[in-house]
Amino acid sequence: MQQVVQQREVPERISWARALIFAAGFFLIAAILLGQLPSVVYAEMTSATLEQFEQLCLSLAFVCLGGFTIVQVIVLLFDPKPLLPPVIFTVLGAILGVAGLALSLWATMTGCVPNKDLTLVTCNQYFPAKTTYWNPVLGGNVLWFQPRAVDFVMIGLTVLGVGLAMIFYGVLALREMHNPDRRDLGTTPTIRWMIIGSILLLILFLFAYNKTSDLTLGQQLIPDHPFVGYKLVQLLISIILGAAIFLALGAFALRLHYLMRPVRKRTMSALYIVGALGLAQTGAIFLVLWAVVYPLLALIHPWTFIGLGSYLTNCARPSVVPGSCSFTQDAASIVDTIITSAFFGLFMAAIWAWKSHRNLVIVSSIVTTAVIGATALLVHTAPAQLPTAMMLCVAILVLAAIWTAVSRGEFAVVGENNLGCLGQWLVVGTCLLVYLAAFAFFSIPSFNAEETPPNVPFAPGGTSDAFVMLVILGLLAGVQFFFLVRNRYKV
Repeated sequence: MQQVVQQREVPERISWARALIFAAGFFLIAAILLGQLPSVVYAEMTSATLEQFEQLCLSLAFVCLGGFTIVQVIVLLFDPKPLLPPVIFTVLGAILGVAGLALSLWATMTGCVPNKDLTLVTCNQYFPAKTTYWNPVLGGNVLWFQPRAVDFVMIGLTVLGVGLAMIFYGVLALREMHNPDRRDLGTTPTIRWMIIGSILLLILFLFAYNKTSDLTLGQQLIPDHPFVGYKLVQLLISIILGAAIFLALGAFALRLHYLMRPVRKRTMSALYIVGALGLAQTGAIFLVLWAVVYPLLALIHPWTFIGLGSYLTNCARPSVVPGSCSFTQDAASIVDTIITSAFFGLFMAAIWAWKSHRNLVIVSSIVTTAVIGATALLVHTAPAQLPTAMMLCVAILVLAAIWTAVSRGEFAVVGENNLGCLGQWLVVGTCLLVYLAAFAFFSIPSFNAEETPPNVPFAPGGTSDAFVMLVILGLLAGVQFFFLVRNRYKV
């Protein structure tokens, strides 16, 4: 009887190295979903206009619906064999990829009108323009939509990402049709080098970004035509960080493919649940909210029942409703409470379901991490925000790739030595150094003062405390983690 109990307890054990990675990943997800995302929603809801809130809703809708589309492609190709010829997805992905890239380049490179100091560059990125009018309703420009309600760069990048994913998984499905091997190949050299290449490109950008901003560098390159230099630097940044995103996304997608391949019967249903019940439903809610939020203000503002209209809405000019209206801080706080409570409930449910539905928790956590990375990029596509958004996207995708690398055998005992005093200090010290390095890393990007105020001073070409802190603590954390894994400590 005792032997049976011991055999049942073995799968519940986890190595300290893997536990550290899981803890860091869940900490990041909790920090963003329970802290960062609600604060972004609060800031956009209480802005003077609904412009940024509408962009936020549409971006979140495209992120979720794009993720749902990719999940459906995986299910159609690998559950357990292709339901449609993989070449269809490859060809369709190529068409979508070219269309998304063309739309992104057109929106960022054409119709640009800069001001004198290049602090504001207006291109074809947003629709409708302030001068565009078509069947205006409730004071809107096009129907009831205010200017800049649609972000073409965000749409183009989403379509590009979905197209690349279709090509990637279509090619993998074609290979599997001629290769019966369904093993988990682990973290192959290809995956390792893609992760390493992505990190090196990110480091290269951080070193350059620490020295100077893209604005001043563009003016230095071509003094007579600073706008041309500004655009060239933007293009260079997009190429470097775009390649880093491409490598990190490729490493994540390939590792997730190997992770699920031997156990598709147990994991494919969990992936479908995440896509259909999670991403699709959330995307539909945000899409509807984007479409109705402007007339919703006009509907709510006249409510006189216990002063509910004035409690939820704030209009600068009573004669211009809803054109001069936004939501109050009280309304934003209510929405923040709903978002935070929902995510907190999901985290508690994940803890409860860990033993009985472990595959669902692992798959949903990994997919959520990748979706968060895409959200960091697609929600912040303004020219001044794009470099830091791409930087955050790379970092989060690298974390997702590392998660997929450790998830397959997360309950295997990989050590021979007891933890001991040294091992305890390695775990505690590594966690502390990772936390402080991440603290410095998230102080570098600053989308705006309300959203990500820097906790450690940082200014491109000037104060660089956050950058120095990131480099030193990151190296120390890497050294400690190396010894933690090398000694293969037991639980």
